[in-house]
Amino acid sequence: MTSASLQPAAGPARRTVMAAAGAAGLAAALTACGSGDDSSETVTTGSGSGGSALAKTSDIPEGGGKIFKDQGVVVTQPSAGTYKAFSSKCTHQGCAVGSVADGVIVCPCHNSQFSAEDGSVKKGPATQPLAAAKITVSGDEITLA
Repeated sequence: MTSASLQPAAGPARRTVMAAAGAAGLAAALTACGSGDDSSETVTTGSGSGGSALAKTSDIPEGGGKIFKDQGVVVTQPSAGTYKAFSSKCTHQGCAVGSVADGVIVCPCHNSQFSAEDGSVKKGPATQPLAAAKITVSGDEITLA
């Protein structure tokens, strides 16, 4: 047995590995924080904007809403005739929100709750509001802008 066989193989230093893991974790955390867009002006009215049709206004219950998983949005009707739209991605860890009722949008992963009126946080652990999405209401049709 030679002394060369007792030497450890050269590889990345522990410090390099830890720094890379920390950078990856920071990037993931920042991605989950959302855009921080506090705008709740999500509805325009008039003729269609050429976006994709989501639903009829009658499909969105007053005080509740409907989640459109494929489009990544949740549309709410916080009060009669008022429609709002938000990203369906929770700002805590990126889970999809799971329900809308009684003016509250709920994420099932850690029970964060958001206002159906403006997307603001009503109950954590999320600290950032849901990002507003643009919709158009024309007659009885809701369209994603």
